[in-house]
Amino acid sequence: MNDFFLRFLDFLSKIDNTALFAVSIIPYSIFLFYLYKIKSINKLIKTGFSLTVLFVFITILMSIFSQTYLNRTLVEVDALHGSAEFFLTLSDAIILLGFIKMLNLLEVNNS
Repeated sequence: MNDFFLRFLDFLSKIDNTALFAVSIIPYSIFLFYLYKIKSINKLIKTGFSLTVLFVFITILMSIFSQTYLNRTLVEVDALHGSAEFFLTLSDAIILLGFIKMLNLLEVNNS
């Protein structure tokens, strides 16, 4: 079983995931579409999940810049990689604040 798992991981490591990355915007867009239809979810949470798309866009731009002008992948240039990851941290923080706000608005029923 262990050998099968290692061979499976080796197989996965050889697959080019660029197309999967590009196609993943479709289910995420569907998720955002239905998220915005839910009235009970506050705008802060919706904004945070929408900012995740900005993170992906910034990451793509930083990656292109890194490949074109520095001849390196994005993960090899710490300043650019950290700058791109900042947008993910920002969107996560906004989502968290939205859930905290939503939880604080819930009525507590003590018996």
